[in-house]
Amino acid sequence: MAPDSGLLAATKGQSRPCLLGVAESLSGKRWEQRGGESRLALTLAQRFDLPEIVARVLANREIELEGAGLYLEPSLREQLPDPSRLTDMDKAAARLAEAVRDGQTIGVFGDYDVDGATSSALLHRFFAALGVQTRIHIPDRLSEGYGPNAPALLRLKSEGVKVCVAVDCGTTAHGPLAQAAEAGLDVIVCDHHVAEPALPPAYAVVNPNRLDDNSGLGQLAAVGVTFLLAVAVNRALRQAGWYAERPEPRLLELLDLVALGTVCDVVPLTGLNRAFVAQGLKVLRQRGNPGLAALAEVARVDGPPSTYHAGFLLGPRLNAGGRVGRSDLGARLLTCGDPGEAASLAADLDGFNRQRQEIERQVLDQAIEQVERGPRRAGLTLAAGHGWHPGVIGIVAGRLKERYDRPALVVALDDSGVGKGSARSVPNVDLGAAVIAARQQGLLIDGGGHAMAAGLTVTESQLGALTDFLDARLAGRLAETGWRPALGCDGVLAAGAATADLLAQLERCAPFGQGNPEPRFALSSVRAVDARPVGESHLRLRLQGSEGGSLKAICFRAFESDLGPALVQTRGRPLHFAGKLRADTWSGPDAVQFVVDDAAFA
Repeated sequence: MAPDSGLLAATKGQSRPCLLGVAESLSGKRWEQRGGESRLALTLAQRFDLPEIVARVLANREIELEGAGLYLEPSLREQLPDPSRLTDMDKAAARLAEAVRDGQTIGVFGDYDVDGATSSALLHRFFAALGVQTRIHIPDRLSEGYGPNAPALLRLKSEGVKVCVAVDCGTTAHGPLAQAAEAGLDVIVCDHHVAEPALPPAYAVVNPNRLDDNSGLGQLAAVGVTFLLAVAVNRALRQAGWYAERPEPRLLELLDLVALGTVCDVVPLTGLNRAFVAQGLKVLRQRGNPGLAALAEVARVDGPPSTYHAGFLLGPRLNAGGRVGRSDLGARLLTCGDPGEAASLAADLDGFNRQRQEIERQVLDQAIEQVERGPRRAGLTLAAGHGWHPGVIGIVAGRLKERYDRPALVVALDDSGVGKGSARSVPNVDLGAAVIAARQQGLLIDGGGHAMAAGLTVTESQLGALTDFLDARLAGRLAETGWRPALGCDGVLAAGAATADLLAQLERCAPFGQGNPEPRFALSSVRAVDARPVGESHLRLRLQGSEGGSLKAICFRAFESDLGPALVQTRGRPLHFAGKLRADTWSGPDAVQFVVDDAAFA
């Protein structure tokens, strides 16, 4: 997960101003001034009493006067929609309210990623507060694969489940849901992935991205849709008088799960998602969920949690169980109520995460070598290999996308000639739609996803045809959007102006992530007076400005590209640096550092 890729996709015919004349940086990117009218920035500064730099950040994100108040202070009270706006929501809520009143055990079938684990845990905690039992099933990535499967659903039914909610999956599971329906199991799909015109034969399909849904909530992660489902069930129970003699569950206490799933699924942090994350991080800070508290402890989360902590420290560890360990570990941790058990589960996930990192490194090295030796395609970067672990191919696809500035597909092939693939896209290029189109063309066994990420199953014999199809389709979309690798910046700073006071002002624009990128600034004509490798691939720098200001800096994963060696070789030479201002908690409460994203010759 990357809270801010920083890449801009300009629409055809548009051109953003080139910042500091950097047409090609040391990493091959053009630096561009993020859009935003100076007149709007001035008005925002005056209306909301903002420093000029903060007002400029808002204007660069096209935050108009009418929306600036909720941008600066997101409010669920004002932004939470009526769940009934979602197609099939009332039907789903009525069925689950009936199950609660009748004391039925409710099944939950979740995906094995963070969005699926948080969605599953949210429903478990909600129904547990109502005194209702749930049975969660998270499929094994290797033996069961993604999405509902008939044996697991029928096993849930044999264990007494009469209604099951499929979270973060199910929208394209026609066969398994048909078998479940024939067996008398009511399945409610609660999903957000791209849908086709024909929906599966479920009891209800709650998905803002189904073609006949007019809710306007298509940017929600599955956990956001699941929270709205809980709100709708709670309302149905209230209207039925269920709470006349019992307390209502505190739904707001579940927002830590909503925030975590939303950040880790890399959906836009705008509108309702922004409110979910802003409020959810406050709940996360209280550490009321024993599982999340234990995970934060092993991940060494210090200070108030942010989207960085969620996306880069907590999320990867939750995902590690599904990638290289046991798929159900994440959901088990998030539903755990015993601190001792939670500490043990968190330690297991931390260990699996270290294993995942090593497996990922090996597959990434092989994938890069394969891409460098193979043909360069206009629309798609492809790597495929026998024996690659399917649990890390999504991360590797993301790394290839960042390295080559193109949509990337990584396929792990098994001995039977079948490959599991994971793909990642760039802004404004809908990958999920392309994968669904490939399936409709008969090129896939299965596949689906959303705009920025997709998964698929393909036979080795069809891999070449699939590559040609996706390459042509995605290349066309890249051409339509005028895509070019570029780094968006919010302005130019002097090294001496990068202070704790400025950082505190910029934090008013948080939470940061997809759709609301963390502010990035350029430092003009500064010298790296010190450059030292840290760990395996990072680079620690001391930057000296021409005006005399000095700034501590770090370039993460610098030696995984040409940027690290270039910075070492050009030490002492005037360079422009692009990056973000962050707190340096190791050096003191008021210390700041510059996180380098790129550099260019001055």
